[in-house]
Amino acid sequence: MVFSDYFYFLRDSGLKVSLDEWMTLLEALDKDLACSSLERFYYLSRSILVKTEADYDMYGRLFSAYFEAAAVSEEIPDEIFDFLSRPIDQMPYDKDEVDERTNLDFEELEELFRKRLEEQKEAHNGGIRWIGTGGTSPLGNSGYALNGFRVGEFSTRQSALQVIAKQNYRDFREDETIDIRHFQTALRRLRQYSSRFGQTRDELDIDATIDKTCDNAGMLSLVYDYPRKNTVKLLALFDSGGSMEKYAKLCSQLFQAVSKENHFKDLKIYYFHNCPYNKLYKTPMCDLKDSVDTEWVLKNVGDDYKILFVGDASMASWELRYYNGNRRNRVSDNVSPVAWLKRLVTNYDQAIWLNPIPEKQWDTARGKTTIGLIKSVVSMYPLSVDGLERGIRKLLGIR
Repeated sequence: MVFSDYFYFLRDSGLKVSLDEWMTLLEALDKDLACSSLERFYYLSRSILVKTEADYDMYGRLFSAYFEAAAVSEEIPDEIFDFLSRPIDQMPYDKDEVDERTNLDFEELEELFRKRLEEQKEAHNGGIRWIGTGGTSPLGNSGYALNGFRVGEFSTRQSALQVIAKQNYRDFREDETIDIRHFQTALRRLRQYSSRFGQTRDELDIDATIDKTCDNAGMLSLVYDYPRKNTVKLLALFDSGGSMEKYAKLCSQLFQAVSKENHFKDLKIYYFHNCPYNKLYKTPMCDLKDSVDTEWVLKNVGDDYKILFVGDASMASWELRYYNGNRRNRVSDNVSPVAWLKRLVTNYDQAIWLNPIPEKQWDTARGKTTIGLIKSVVSMYPLSVDGLERGIRKLLGIR
């Protein structure tokens, strides 16, 4: 096997690895930073070649497929990984006896591992038979065996023939529905965009100025950079109730992530039911006593705000087209919901709609008619890592 084939394998499989990153990895290997350990090579190469958490899952699978050394198991119960994450100390053992008993080849270990998975129903530690810790079984971790399969994250002697690892990064895939960790990941990307959007380089970069002045034989050369503070103002509107009930936890997490992150110069959050009407609400309960007039928001929240809608856009089609569609609170209105939506979208600098329903289901979902109608008014993106990044770029006017 030619090692350079790994580079082409990763690129052909869809992982964006640059030649500079590959050369950096080769330099790290030349300095023996992997310490001749395949496991350490995995983490070293991932830290150099992978640019985002969203690709951790892909890289883990590609690494496993190419080297056939680190298997990701979908079938091991979480309970086993849970007790293996709390290993006990190594129990006393007779090395000669253990070496003789655990001198197994790969096929024997694989068969033994599958058999134990079928039989094991509870935690076992310090023994010679089961998948556990601190013992002399060839299956588990933090124990001793001449050869074995390590299950879990802990490694002591790095002698395992195979590593069975729990896949911690599967939910970072770009096409997965977003949760709070995804959202925080995307917000870190937003920091790179928003800090430069709509701003001029008017903050003195002292380090760069010194370097350029030195390069210029001592003649002062001022270098300016973008200011650290963001200027983005965001008006976030969350759909609440009805078909959004199953996304209530998700929206609560999004609210917490957005409100805690310091990525905006100003942030205003309101709620609506199905679609904005002549009232916006201050809490997810959508109580009329805690509401503001949408007209007031249009007049008092400046048009330099970006507007972000979060909702599934699914409702009866008549709710969008007719007056008083919002019958939940019996609010009298003489403007249709879709007209209110158009007013909000046109009043502000940029607007996007994030939908928790997977994009591939938009044309077949229960609310496909209203999803299509809302899409015709405001740019809609799926509530996934990739969708959020695309939406944020649209929101900030970045191509």
